[in-house]
Amino acid sequence: MNETAQAARNRQLIERSFQEFVNGNVEYLRNVLTEDFVEHSPGNPSGRDAFIEFIAKSPIADARLDLKRVVVDEQYAVVHYLMTPPGDERGIAVVDLWRIEDGLIVEHWDVVQPVPDPADVPNGML
Repeated sequence: MNETAQAARNRQLIERSFQEFVNGNVEYLRNVLTEDFVEHSPGNPSGRDAFIEFIAKSPIADARLDLKRVVVDEQYAVVHYLMTPPGDERGIAVVDLWRIEDGLIVEHWDVVQPVPDPADVPNGML
């Protein structure tokens, strides 16, 4: 199945934003989040500047991020990745849902789950 042109642009936006963040360029997010960005994760602030300041100081900033999947359509992008904070052997499975409007990220939700012992998940989580 081929992506629409809009879905392809959304994929490029999300993959580039993820890569810039992984490379430590948190400031890149100022180019891709709307000023009134809405965050739905408990404890994380809404608003572009508040969110960027928060994320730059959060444990995710020092974690290793291993992108597994990106699924997109004309309005949303879903990113599935393994986040491994320093000192954590197994890591945390993360699914981010981003809403995109006019080429900018306007809204975010996520689901976060610690990766259990491999014996507990014979088919793997990721």
